Amino acid sequence: MIKKVLTWLGIAFLIFFIAFNPRSAASVFESLGGTIADIAEGFGTFFTDLVA
Repeated sequence: MIKKVLTWLGIAFLIFFIAFNPRSAASVFESLGGTIADIAEGFGTFFTDLVA
């Protein structure tokens, strides 16, 4: 029950954040995307070096 409420509150906050502060939201998501891409590149490099 608590998990469900927290999930809905998180979704509501996300919608609120995007609706009322779109430039900051875009910046946050751009940063998150860059971080995820860097992590994926690191894993790719690791496995390439491991196999080669």
